[in-house]
Amino acid sequence: MNLLLDAVGWIGAGLLVLGYGMVSTGRMSGDRASYQVVNLVGSVALMANSAYNDAWPSAGLNLVWAGIGVVSLVKLTRMGVAR
Repeated sequence: MNLLLDAVGWIGAGLLVLGYGMVSTGRMSGDRASYQVVNLVGSVALMANSAYNDAWPSAGLNLVWAGIGVVSLVKLTRMGVAR
């Protein structure tokens, strides 16, 4: 189980860095659903890994990060922009 959650944590970290890098280089727009999904999945993965390892500040931060992603996706869906 430890190896699985380590892998989940690394995948989550990779997704967050990927999203940040893509927006920073202009390859992805920060106001699109694709960016929000990458951040949401990455933060949930890191949250699971952090909670498993009792890293509660990190787990809390990623819970907030995931909440921001959910709210953003809901807003984009209501605006009809989710792609």
